[in-house]
Amino acid sequence: QVQLVESGGGSVQAGGSLRLSCAASGYTYSPKYMGWFRQAPGKEREGVAATSISSTLYSDSVKGRFNISQDNTKKMVYLRMNSLKPEDTAMYYCAAGTARSINSWLMYPRMNDNTWGQGTQVTVSS
Repeated sequence: QVQLVESGGGSVQAGGSLRLSCAASGYTYSPKYMGWFRQAPGKEREGVAATSISSTLYSDSVKGRFNISQDNTKKMVYLRMNSLKPEDTAMYYCAAGTARSINSWLMYPRMNDNTWGQGTQVTVSS
């Protein structure tokens, strides 16, 4: 059974940093795309960062502040978040799946058949 488990969320002050981790299990192959999405109360889930074997992609709102990385040996995906802002406050979800392109996978999560983690809360106070 394919499973994604996130960890590393928490509460920080603006300007602080956090690192999220996602452990994948049950895969007999490496998913084409893995990455992170977030959902704030009252808002739709949005893509944050994605990674594939050959590229990475970030949303404009986090570009330059967040860094996504993966360790295929350990089947882990990480999201290093620096210079956090109150507007980064959300539930962060790890996901894995496929799409026509990394851009499509990150920007249109509803269109893709993804596996999702249970989420980890990130709260940034001003």
